[in-house]
Amino acid sequence: MSASPGAYRAPGAGLRALQLLGIVWTLPNTLVGCVLGVAGLAAGAHMHLRVRDLAIVFHRWPWGPGGALTLGNVILHTGDTLDSACMTYAHRAGHGEEAPIVLADHERAHVYQYMVLGPLFLPLYLLCGGVSVRNRFERAADRYACEGRSWWPW
Repeated sequence: MSASPGAYRAPGAGLRALQLLGIVWTLPNTLVGCVLGVAGLAAGAHMHLRVRDLAIVFHRWPWGPGGALTLGNVILHTGDTLDSACMTYAHRAGHGEEAPIVLADHERAHVYQYMVLGPLFLPLYLLCGGVSVRNRFERAADRYACEGRSWWPW
């Protein structure tokens, strides 16, 4: 029996060491996220740590078009909970009918991508099309949220 995409399994010692390296590698991105998140606190946002997602989450972040933005190990979220359903990029673009996904699972995939690519993530993300259904990072995050596997964009 396979676990659902949102199922949490405690990592072993080897994976924890790799996660720690990834957290350090993407620290410049995380610091930018923290600065933006703390600015949102003054406008009513609130924060908490989501161990399962390896992220500090700022909920009710007051700026942007809605949804969530991941910067390193920080998730800026305009809503109340990441455990809400959302549509995939392909579904929203009219590329077919797809079941809703859990936003937390999608954003967790971006956290993993940042932890591998570190400071290279943002330039590569922008080169792949930015916030778009064409972006391989977004397609991989949707795939991970749907299937619980393959968060890597290549």
